[in-house]
Amino acid sequence: MSDGVVVPPPVAQPAPQTIRRGVVKQVLSGDAVVIQGQPVNGPPPETTVYLSNVTAPRLGRRPTETSTGTADEPFAWESREFLRKKLVGQVVTFVKDYTATSGRDHGRVYLGGTSPADAENIAETAASEGWVEVRQGKVSDEYSTRLTELQEQAKQASRGKWSSDHTAVREVRWVIENPRELVDKYHQKPVDAVIEMVRDGSTVRAILLPDFEYITLQLSGVRAPATRSNTEGRVEPYAEEAKFFVEQRLLQRDVQIVLESVSNQNFVGTVIHPRGNIAESLLREGYAKCVDWSIGLCTGGAEKLRSAEKQAKESKLRLWKSYQPTSSGVSGDKKAFTAKVIEIVLSDALVLLKDDGSELKVHLSSIRLPRDAEEKPAVGRQFRPLYDIPFMFQAREFLRKRLIGKKVNVHIDYIQPKSEQFPEKTCATVKVGDLNIAEALIAKGLSKVVRHRSDDENRSSDYDALLAAEANAEKGKKGLFADKTADKKDTLRIQEIAGDVAKSKQFLPYLQRGGKAEGVVEFVASGSRMRIYVPKETCLVTFLLGGISCPRSARVGAGGVVNGASEPFAEEAATFTKKLILQHEVELEVESLDKSGNFVGYIFVSTDGGRPQNLSELLLEQGLATLHFTAERSGHYNTLLSAENRAKAARKNIWANYTETEEVSEEAEVQKNDTAERRVHYKKVAVTDVQKGSLRFSAQFIEDGAKLEKMTGELRAHLEQNVPVTGAYQPRRGELCAAKFSADGQWYRAKVESARGGQAEILYIDYGNRETVSSTALTQLPAGFGSHPAGAREFTLALTALPSEDYAPFCHEEFSNLLFSVPSVEINVEYKVGTSEFAQVLVEHNGKKLDVAKTLIEDGYALVDKRREQRLQPLVQEYSIAEGKARKSRKVIWEFGDFTGNDI
Repeated sequence: MSDGVVVPPPVAQPAPQTIRRGVVKQVLSGDAVVIQGQPVNGPPPETTVYLSNVTAPRLGRRPTETSTGTADEPFAWESREFLRKKLVGQVVTFVKDYTATSGRDHGRVYLGGTSPADAENIAETAASEGWVEVRQGKVSDEYSTRLTELQEQAKQASRGKWSSDHTAVREVRWVIENPRELVDKYHQKPVDAVIEMVRDGSTVRAILLPDFEYITLQLSGVRAPATRSNTEGRVEPYAEEAKFFVEQRLLQRDVQIVLESVSNQNFVGTVIHPRGNIAESLLREGYAKCVDWSIGLCTGGAEKLRSAEKQAKESKLRLWKSYQPTSSGVSGDKKAFTAKVIEIVLSDALVLLKDDGSELKVHLSSIRLPRDAEEKPAVGRQFRPLYDIPFMFQAREFLRKRLIGKKVNVHIDYIQPKSEQFPEKTCATVKVGDLNIAEALIAKGLSKVVRHRSDDENRSSDYDALLAAEANAEKGKKGLFADKTADKKDTLRIQEIAGDVAKSKQFLPYLQRGGKAEGVVEFVASGSRMRIYVPKETCLVTFLLGGISCPRSARVGAGGVVNGASEPFAEEAATFTKKLILQHEVELEVESLDKSGNFVGYIFVSTDGGRPQNLSELLLEQGLATLHFTAERSGHYNTLLSAENRAKAARKNIWANYTETEEVSEEAEVQKNDTAERRVHYKKVAVTDVQKGSLRFSAQFIEDGAKLEKMTGELRAHLEQNVPVTGAYQPRRGELCAAKFSADGQWYRAKVESARGGQAEILYIDYGNRETVSSTALTQLPAGFGSHPAGAREFTLALTALPSEDYAPFCHEEFSNLLFSVPSVEINVEYKVGTSEFAQVLVEHNGKKLDVAKTLIEDGYALVDKRREQRLQPLVQEYSIAEGKARKSRKVIWEFGDFTGNDI
C-alpha cells in the first residue's frame, strides 16, 4: 500500500533471463537506477537498470563548456525524488528482461521479499503513483495490461504527473556567479540538500533545497586523496576507497549542509547527516587527513576532527600505516607548570620565574611575529623592531598589561631545535585562567599563525583555536589584517630622544609639568640606569636615578664581550631593580638633565598594591647604593638618608664590613700601570686553518716550513718501512699519535682530543685542523717525532669581536677569504689573554697591505673589541672610526641600525 493506493499482487511473468540482487547506489531518473552487486576482489560491480515498459520525465542537463544544457521536463524532479527516497541504499532484486540495441539493460526491480513473487514491483508502484508513463515493450501483454490499468487509476485520481499542475518544473542555478554572496545568504545555518555526486572522498556536488542551487563543496578541515591521476599517471593511495566510503553513506542521501567559506569557485563547508559527520568518519578510518587552512571554519569546532585523526594515527590505519609519532622533547612535570611572568620579549616570548626560583624563556607556540616595517628609519637612526614594525609595540603592550607580574599556567608544546640561524626555542601555550593569551593576541589582529607542515606535530596544543581566531580577525579586518589603504590609527610613531641634548631640553618642561609623569620601563642597564617609554609624549628617554650612586656593572660590548669588571654588588643592584620595575608602569619625577641629555630624577613604583615607593630609597635600604651629595638638593633627602642609615645598621650588602668609627671614603680602584709602548715585529706565516664560528686561525711560520716538511717526510718514510698493525693502537685523550688524513691518505702528527666508540677526535698539530676518524686510522707516534714542537700555532684576531649568531657565518666566510686568498700573511702578536695569543693580521692585496681586522670592521662584518691598554689605543681608535663608517653606511650587520645598545 502506498498513499492509500492498493497495489495488486504482481502478475506472473515469463521466465527471466537473469535474476540478481544488489543495493541501489543511485537513481538517475524516475525510470532508471544504478545497482551495486557484491564486491569480489575490488570495488563492487555496478549495473544501470531501466524499468521495462515505462518512461519517466527527463531531468535537465547541466551546462558545460561545449553545451548550454537543458531544462527539466515537467515533474522530472518529483519523479526522480519518489524513486530516490524509496530505493537509495535499499536491497533490491533485479530481473533482466532484455538488452536494448543501445546497450541498456531493461527489466523489473523488486523491493523487499525473498523473491520476485512476494516483493513490490517498483515499476507498478511508480505507475500507480503517476510518476511514470506506460509504453508498450517487449514483455507479455498481461504485464503491459497491468501497468496500463494502474496508470488509468492514477489519471483518474490526478496523481503525480497526471495532476492539473503542469508547471511543476524546477529552475536550477547550475552556475553560482558570486559564491560569497550565497555563503552570506545562508548565514552559516544548515540548509537541506541532496548529494548528487561524489568527486572524491572530501569533495561532493549537491543540490541545495528548496532553491535548487547546484554547488561543489569541499569538506572543511579535511582532505582525502584525489582520484585524479598525477603527472606520473597514478592515483593517490586509498583515493578510490575513500570515494567509495563516502558514496555508500552520502550519495543521493538527504543531508544538511553548512556553507562556511569559499575557496576559488568552490564552497567550503560541513555535511551534516543524521548518523554523524562524514568528515569525522573519514578521519577515523584513515581515509583523510586534517588540513589547517580550513579546519578553523568547521562547524562544531576542530576538536572532534583532531580526535578522530588521532585515533587513526594510533591505529596506523591506511594513510597512517607508516606513522611515527614525534616527540615534543618534554615530559612529566616539565611539560605543565605555573610560573610568574617577569618580562615580555618583543611580542612572542615571555621570561618566566618558576616556583623553584629559576628563570625560563618560552615562546608562544605557533605564533608568527609581524616582520615588515612600513618605512625605513631615517638616516642616522638605528632600526628598532619593537617600535618600527607596525603593531609590534601594540602586541607587546597587549601582553605586558595582561601578564607582567601575573601567575600563568604554562603547557610546553614542543622544543624547536637549534638551526644555523636560530637558537633552540621552548614553545608553549600560556593561559591566564581559561584565556589562551596567544589566541587573544591573534583575535586582536596583533599577530599571525605559523602554517606548519601537515606532518609537523610540533605545534600549539590549541592550534585550531588560533586558526579560528585568525580567520575572525581577518574577516573583521583587525590590526595586521586591516586594509592597507585605510588609515591605521593604531600605528605609533615613537621618538627617541636619548643622547640628543637639544631634543631632551625641549621635552624637559613637558616631563616636569604636573609634578610626575607616567612611564613604562623598557630596559634596565644597571641598578640606577634605565630606558623608559613615556606614553603621553610617545617618546623614549634614558633615565638616571637621582640622589644615589649605584655600583657600576661591567660593560658588555659587541658580541657579548665583557669589558672591565663589575664593582661589588653591581649585579645584585641591577637584579633588584629589574625585578621591581622592568616592564612595569612607574611614575617619574624629573629634576634635571645631565650633559649627555639623560634625564635625572626619581622613580616611584607600587609594591604589593601599596602606595608608590621611591626606588632610590629602596636601593639604599637594601644596601645596594650609597647616598650621593646631590640628594641634599632634593626634597627626598631625609628619607634617603634614613634608608641608608638603616642599611648601615643592618650591615646589608655594601655595608657588610661597615663600622661607625670608620670614615667611609670613595673606593679607588688601582689599575695596572700600562705605559709600555706597543711592540711591532711582523712575522710571515702560512694560514692552515680557520676555526668555524670564530676569529681564531692556525698558522705556520714561514721560517719553520723547511724543518716541518723534512720531519713530516721522515715520519712517512718510517711508517712505510714499518707498516703499523691495524687496530693495534688504542688512542687515549691527550696522547700524540700518527693519523691518516682522510683527504689524501697521508700520515701526519696528531693529538687525540677524545676517543670513544671506535671513533677519535684529533687535532693535526702541524696544521691546526680537526677531524673525527676511526681509531683504526691511528697508530702510535714513532720515537723521536714527539719532541718536535707543533708546526702550527693558534692565534685570534686582535681587537675584533664576532657579531650576533645571524651574521657570524658571513664574518667567518669573509675572514677565511681574506686569509686564504694570498700566499702568505704577516702577523704581530698584540696581547695575550691567558694562553691565547691575539694578533694583528696583514695581507697583501693589489700591491697594498690590508689590515684584516680593520677591513672586516669597515665592511660591516665584525665589531671592535675596545680594550683599555694605553698602548693599543691608536689601533682601537682606528678600528672605531672604521666601525663608525660601516654603521653609517648600514653595511651587513648594521643593515637594521645600531643593535648594540651603546646609546643607553
